[in-house]
Amino acid sequence: MKLPKDASEALSGHWLKWLLVAFIDIALLYVITLMYAQGETAFAMVILVLGSIGTWVFTSEKCYSFRYIYPSLLGVIMFVVFPLIYTVNIAFTNYSSTNLLTQDRVKQVHLQKTYTSGAEKFGFKLYQSGDNYQLQLINKNDKSQSFATDAFQFTDVTQTLTADLQQSEEQPEGQKLPLKKVIKLRNSLKAISVQTPEGNSLVMTSLREFGAMAPLYREGSDGELISNKDGSILKPDFEQGYYVDQNGETVSPGFTVYIGWDNFTRVLTDPGIQGPFLTIFIWTLVYAGLSVLFTLVVGLLLACLVQWEPLKESGIYRVFLILPYAVPAFISILIFRGLFNQNFGEINMVLNALFGIQPEWFTNEFLAKTMILIVNSWLGYPYMMILCMGLLKAIPEDLYEASAIDGANPLHNLRHITVPMIIKPLTPLLIASFAFNFNNFVMINLLTNGGPNLIDATTPAGATDILVSYTFRIAFGSTGQDFGLASAIAGLIFLLVGLIAWANMKATRSLQEH
Repeated sequence: MKLPKDASEALSGHWLKWLLVAFIDIALLYVITLMYAQGETAFAMVILVLGSIGTWVFTSEKCYSFRYIYPSLLGVIMFVVFPLIYTVNIAFTNYSSTNLLTQDRVKQVHLQKTYTSGAEKFGFKLYQSGDNYQLQLINKNDKSQSFATDAFQFTDVTQTLTADLQQSEEQPEGQKLPLKKVIKLRNSLKAISVQTPEGNSLVMTSLREFGAMAPLYREGSDGELISNKDGSILKPDFEQGYYVDQNGETVSPGFTVYIGWDNFTRVLTDPGIQGPFLTIFIWTLVYAGLSVLFTLVVGLLLACLVQWEPLKESGIYRVFLILPYAVPAFISILIFRGLFNQNFGEINMVLNALFGIQPEWFTNEFLAKTMILIVNSWLGYPYMMILCMGLLKAIPEDLYEASAIDGANPLHNLRHITVPMIIKPLTPLLIASFAFNFNNFVMINLLTNGGPNLIDATTPAGATDILVSYTFRIAFGSTGQDFGLASAIAGLIFLLVGLIAWANMKATRSLQEH
């Protein structure tokens, strides 16, 4: 029986939907398997849960209405909720550049360590024939025992070459290289590991000698590591995240362990962290607040100016005043960094010519902060000017005409008409601008990189750092990478920003009600 055309198309569409879902699920399962195999259990679980929910939503008729909100829900979970939970989880660990691995992986690293046992020592000679080389090794304890490798090539100084030795009394072919040429090839020779017929591994221990290597540690019955060299014992300390010797000294690398609230306690009690954190937090608030204030004042005044009727060719002025907004911010910041250069910058050259002064913009704390506010005001005023120009258009002209009849001047109009009329619709945008400047990492990183540095800080911290750049320097700075502490500070920043946002929302609602 032949199906009607509409029924046939519906059936084919139904099978196409299931094939597409099956293809996506198979691809996701493959990705999940790879992540799980690499130890990324958390990422694998998140993708598994979201993929399962997505399959249910797009295949069940009961969840038809949820298909429209699932993509946004997916984005929120993947890029907001999961990173937040992951960051909070790291904040309770000692995860850092010295404690990156798991305990099992650190154990394997220690078990792979070797040392020169001294059981067998061989003098060596290196022969060259064209591009090929051969090693001849002679047992120092038994001169009659001589070995030679097969011919090999040095293709890369970082290569690791394993060569088998064979009993040979004959001299290898080619020319014996003098010591000065052996010295030039020492890095390549150090990467070579040769195996004796008995199965011992030999490596270069000096410019004249190859020696036997042996594992430095062996695993004990209780999980401790016993040194084959001197019999010392390493035991895992799950409070510090290190293997510790009998004298209490830690042995790198360390492993990741949960340390509870220690990172948060360090932020609140360690003077080397607490002091800089409070200083940077206050400066962050001042920086964000003054940036909003300065850009608003400059933007509003310029908006009033370009809309002043007697001003001729106001369109040209608008274009020039908006240009800083059109140039990418990082380019403008780098240009200002050159202009403010203390030795060769044009600003200091002009100040020196006029007043005989050369301010230390990057080494003086007050001047560095002043420079940041100047540059940020330059970059931010066009945005405020555009907003104010639109809001000024909405103010009825009758108000200004009535005020002119009453004898009001432009300053009275600004204070009693313009500002009160635009402040309510402008308030949410000012809050958004404050939030943006609160986390304006690009400005600080490119202009001052947080400098000048704070002397009494135990973590990388600078006088012009804001909280986000301070956290970045702790997590990825050149002096160390303490991801656990950085995550704890990031968690505190999240709470502080949330509190500030809540206060701003309350203030906005109160303002709008009045």
